[in-house]
Amino acid sequence: MAADEKTRAKGEQAEGKVKKTVGGAVGNESLTAEGRAEEAKGDLREAKEKAKDAFKSK
Repeated sequence: MAADEKTRAKGEQAEGKVKKTVGGAVGNESLTAEGRAEEAKGDLREAKEKAKDAFKSK
């Protein structure tokens, strides 16, 4: 299950980064903001999984 969540986090981060870049390139602030939000969501999911792993290893 954790591997699925980690993969999902990486996917969200990548998709957010693409949206942010494309939005900036075409001047679409809405797309840029959506990309930033999605990237942050992926970052939070990854941090949660890392914290869970840290507690499992102790």
